[in-house]
Amino acid sequence: MRLKTSLLKEPKHKDLVSCVGWTTADELYSCSDDHQIMKWNPVTNETTRVLKLPDDVYPLDLHWFPRGIGGKKQSQAEIFVLTSSDGKFHLISKLGRVEKSVEAHCGAVLAGRWNYEGTALVTAGEDGQVKIWSKSGMLRSTLAQQGEFLCSKLQQNSIILKYIVVAGVEFGILLQVWDSFGRALFSSQAQEFPITSIAWALDGQRFAVGAFNTLRLCDHTGWSYALEKPNTGSIFAISWSMDGTQLAGACGNGQVIFAHVLEQHWEWKNFQITLIKRRTMKVHNVINDAVDLLEFRDRVIKASLNFGFLVVSTCLQCYVFSTKNWNTPLIFDLKEGTVSLILQAERHFLLVDGGGLYLYSYEGRLISSPKYPGMRTDILNSQTVSLSNDTLAVKDKADEKVIYIFDALSGKPLGDGKPLTHKTEIVEIALDQKGLTSERKIAFIDKNRDLFITSVKRFGKEQKIVKIGTMVQSLAWNDTSNILCGIQDSKFTVWYYPNTVYVDKDLLSKTLYEKDASEFSKASEVVSFVGNHITIRRADGSLLHLHISPYPAILHSYSGSSRWEDGLRLCRFVQDQTLWACLAAMAVAKQDMTTAEIAYAAIGEIDKVQYINSIKDLPSKESRLAHMLLFSGNTQEAETLLLQSGLIYQAIQINIQLFNWERALELAVKHRTHVDTVLAYRQKFLQDFGKKETNPRFLQYAQGVSDPQLLLHKGEIGTDFHIGMLGQQLLGVGFSSRFAIDK
Repeated sequence: MRLKTSLLKEPKHKDLVSCVGWTTADELYSCSDDHQIMKWNPVTNETTRVLKLPDDVYPLDLHWFPRGIGGKKQSQAEIFVLTSSDGKFHLISKLGRVEKSVEAHCGAVLAGRWNYEGTALVTAGEDGQVKIWSKSGMLRSTLAQQGEFLCSKLQQNSIILKYIVVAGVEFGILLQVWDSFGRALFSSQAQEFPITSIAWALDGQRFAVGAFNTLRLCDHTGWSYALEKPNTGSIFAISWSMDGTQLAGACGNGQVIFAHVLEQHWEWKNFQITLIKRRTMKVHNVINDAVDLLEFRDRVIKASLNFGFLVVSTCLQCYVFSTKNWNTPLIFDLKEGTVSLILQAERHFLLVDGGGLYLYSYEGRLISSPKYPGMRTDILNSQTVSLSNDTLAVKDKADEKVIYIFDALSGKPLGDGKPLTHKTEIVEIALDQKGLTSERKIAFIDKNRDLFITSVKRFGKEQKIVKIGTMVQSLAWNDTSNILCGIQDSKFTVWYYPNTVYVDKDLLSKTLYEKDASEFSKASEVVSFVGNHITIRRADGSLLHLHISPYPAILHSYSGSSRWEDGLRLCRFVQDQTLWACLAAMAVAKQDMTTAEIAYAAIGEIDKVQYINSIKDLPSKESRLAHMLLFSGNTQEAETLLLQSGLIYQAIQINIQLFNWERALELAVKHRTHVDTVLAYRQKFLQDFGKKETNPRFLQYAQGVSDPQLLLHKGEIGTDFHIGMLGQQLLGVGFSSRFAIDK
């Protein structure tokens, strides 16, 4: 990636340019110490004077009213705030008419910014105060008051605050990057000249840095994409266009510099695509070395290459190419020309622009347009949105503990409509790509860098969220099977079968592949996980390529089609303990007891083999299924299934086996059966540990039954014996199902 810069031969301003701001992708306004406000068209290189300011007004900062927010009228959106050295800010129309001037600070007003909704304006002054104003210029409050003047530009509210860049006065020759939790990500070496300006692109993935005769393009982690040395003097301000493809800089020598982002790369399998010009892409097939050129009518804004399709957005249209045919793309018009994100799944793709979220099929048909309360599309990126064949997940910006989950085909919230809520703020989310909707999983990293996984569908009252990793920096799902990889502390980890945590949590550690990650830097991230090939970008921008075993993906395909004999043959051929562990968990998940028994035996889990054998001997299908749920740790689901099937005694028995005494007694009392059974097991338990009964409920119901201790003295009660029958024989009462409970 690089910047292509352009400058006029002669500057249009006669003094330094202090601020610039885009209205559209083809229109820019600039303000200078020569008191002129000028309008620029970078396509035609035309410039027009809009307004001549009074000689005592020196502009310092410019910010346009947010466009297209909440149905704002076009005329209302076409104004900007201009701050100046005389302590005022000015509301100026696009046509150059000063609508209002407001006395704001003692000394210069150094910065002014509209909030995202356009309902308020914030200013920072040389007097050390930060003030909030209404959109009409009425003072609302003083937000902060410092003992010294404020000298840094305010961050626009709509810019993603995941990363923070600082180049302060005291450290003006250093560039430093933090995340929003205050963790240092990057600190540069001393620069040649003091840094005079910094600006984020709207998608938050890169930023530009200006200094004396210097323009630098950086990644969000701080490393440099490109460095240009134009003859501009100091660059005092930088402004990105809404589409993020170009920027403009306010220069000390009176020039306005324009720069376009070129040579972006997209890779998928054997294809490499490069943006060589603003309207031209080069496609390179590395297998046969074939090259195709893709020409577009307008400049390219965003592109994505995955699942055999290239999706390209220009400022007016969307193009969909198949990797099998580059000559006849599908083309459809866009409502807005400011696409900020493209995400692909196997069956469809997502476009995100200033107006909303739009799901399209690869035939160009609009599938759905999901919405949620307080939706802000300008701050969404690939880490806060995830797409699969049937599900769309979006992290909420207003409450970062919340993830909204939608049905991709209808655009409606999934299940009962309640979003997924975590206990701490969420940083990154990712949906798995294969399998049934009922089995769809979402993985996410929270601010503590813990990795969690959960089902997107809610089963029961609460969503079961399970932690499967700690200190995870980045993650990605495989495109063809539900294998998860991530950079975890000092290791690169692959979870070959993450669903193991729901089947047999003790088995999870045996289904992992771990590799030393000391060669990775602190801010490395997973770029893609295609097939058995993983691409990782280090903090210095270099790409690392890793390969993992292809056998787990093959095993996933066998499990998905219930080809258990093929899975067994594969494991016997490879003779790998990790693969056997994956097969065991997959078989339990699909309730194939024979395969599970063989796989557990292969990894030496003899106790589980014995338990599976005992399950196979159970008389009813419901009973076997319930005990498999119990095997997987799903106690509540197992009990519910048994109760629904009328197997009351077994429901009581599993609670006894788990020492859930109060629940066992509660079930016995509720269903008027086996109360004496529960009491006898309780007495046996207390006797083994030399304890006396203190629970009031057990003491109460024990009064209505002849002392079960008599049976214990005779040695006639074992942990697997039916107490009710013995109670009938010894106590002369009816069978426990007919036992009268003392109410």
